[in-house]
Amino acid sequence: MSITISDQAFNELISQEKADNLQYPDPDDLLDVMYNFPKLLGDGYSREIQLRPGLELAIADLRLGERMVIEDSETERSLHYHFHFSGRHSDKYSSVSSGQYIFHGSGLTPQIKVECYHEQPFLEIEITVQPEFLYSFAGDSEGQLPKQLQHLIKPCDEYYYRSGTATLPMQRIAQQILHCSYRGIAKRLYLEGKVLELMGILIAQEVEILDYASNLQPLQPDVRDRIHHAKEIILQRLDNPPSLNELARQVGLNECTLKRGFRSCFGTTVFGYLRNYKLEQARQMLDAGEMKITEIAYAMGYTSRSPFAAAFRKQFGMNPKEYQKLRKNSV
Repeated sequence: MSITISDQAFNELISQEKADNLQYPDPDDLLDVMYNFPKLLGDGYSREIQLRPGLELAIADLRLGERMVIEDSETERSLHYHFHFSGRHSDKYSSVSSGQYIFHGSGLTPQIKVECYHEQPFLEIEITVQPEFLYSFAGDSEGQLPKQLQHLIKPCDEYYYRSGTATLPMQRIAQQILHCSYRGIAKRLYLEGKVLELMGILIAQEVEILDYASNLQPLQPDVRDRIHHAKEIILQRLDNPPSLNELARQVGLNECTLKRGFRSCFGTTVFGYLRNYKLEQARQMLDAGEMKITEIAYAMGYTSRSPFAAAFRKQFGMNPKEYQKLRKNSV
């Protein structure tokens, strides 16, 4: 079963929920609002915090009742960053699930169908940036953006986007945003700092990607297919991953092309991707609450709880016990 709904009807349901049951989770901040997800579609809530004009943060924790297909019409969008802790959605351009993100510039979004799957609850953060806000930071004296960022602002053209697996710093900042315990002005300063830190990472990536592309030929489709095949191989062999040499041989590439291609496709090294994937699996096991931390450590291939806790802290900014406690308190 699935529910198909137009973006206009979806937005009308959201607007109705806001009108009927708008809540203020922080009584010291009237620009921090929360509302329930429409019961017709599922359960949960969305929280929206306007940090300053042109900069908004949203946090959503919800579960769909059925698979949902949103028919998006062509519309003008702002810069947007969307990170998933859990849950999955896809369209004809991209697919995003746990530990992954989409970052796109402003411009026209095409008319598409977005499929949102109901097997996992959605836990995500979204950051919306108006073009004027980016210009205030990055524009020169004549109001022009640097050449490396001009592709992010396309008011009359189809928007630029990219998606991928979030890097370690991106995931750590997302966790810190999600678990912010401050109130009032302290909260606003903390969250704005974290959002700008995250935007700094994204902008640095944009500059690096363009510089990299200008110096190297893009991957051929056949090579890209082999890189994705390599990813599937290591995910199938989590307990005993192949060496780089063996993996390169299995997909018919040399080691240099494999390493370059993996970073191009997934933004990290082969074993960085494997480590991030395993730690994300561990995080989901902690969320489920069905296994002890030591059991999860062994399941992820660690010899004891201590090195697992160190790796988890490095990835998410807190040890597994702290994460488990914070997650329990937020439910």
